Amino acid sequence: MLSGKVIFMNDTLSLLRSKKGFICDMDGVIYHGNRLLDGVPSFVEWLQKENKSFLFLTNSSERSPLELQQKLARMGLEIGEEHFYTSALATAKFVASQKPGASAYVIGAPGLVGALYEAGIVMNDVDPDYVIAGETNTYNYQTILKAVDLVNKGARLIATNSDLTGPSEQGIIPACRALVSPIELATGKQAYYVGKPNPLMMRTGLRLLGVHSHEAVMVGDRMDTDIVAGIETGLDTVLVLSGCTTRGDVENYAYRPHYILDGVGCIPPQE
Repeated sequence: MLSGKVIFMNDTLSLLRSKKGFICDMDGVIYHGNRLLDGVPSFVEWLQKENKSFLFLTNSSERSPLELQQKLARMGLEIGEEHFYTSALATAKFVASQKPGASAYVIGAPGLVGALYEAGIVMNDVDPDYVIAGETNTYNYQTILKAVDLVNKGARLIATNSDLTGPSEQGIIPACRALVSPIELATGKQAYYVGKPNPLMMRTGLRLLGVHSHEAVMVGDRMDTDIVAGIETGLDTVLVLSGCTTRGDVENYAYRPHYILDGVGCIPPQE
């Protein structure tokens, strides 16, 4: 059981608990890799029991909503597929709105490739409109060379999110921005990052949640994506210390979350 200790807060936890909607990050908030974090089952049970609107909004582009649903089911959590939205879906929606029927050279996992296909984006490694990058386990030097060549020839560079690192069962590992940076440096072109804290993704999240910003809260483990995204969208924010950010890291930022908690298990009333 988590201690429920509040490190810093502007309001009381009763105000937090009264919110109608909860937007939650996943990595470092709900799980590390395949390990469910302490307090998560009681948090999810509380959301469902209290009929809260909730959405898992993740910058990870590796898995589809169905795969995320099944991953949590294997961990013992039964949550509908409609409660998940990923940066892969947001990226596909953005590219399709910019250029319907576009083509892309994709550096990414099946979750990203599938989302792009569903949005009508076709794969092209010769003369694509875009180079689109997300997290992947197959990244190598040849991938960098190919992407650099295509961007230099005119392809626009898109990335699913700006996370430099992320939590895992092994510790902190490189994330999307770490994979995109060599391409940016070699071409002199800046990628457009679609995921949090981009307002495009946050507005979609609120629309899916079905509540106004003042009725919702953003829960995450990163100051530079989750918390700033919530602040800039007008949501109350909860930083949990179960992921990438430590208590001391907060001092490196000019802004502050409304609450700092050990984990999401601190949110439900403690019995």
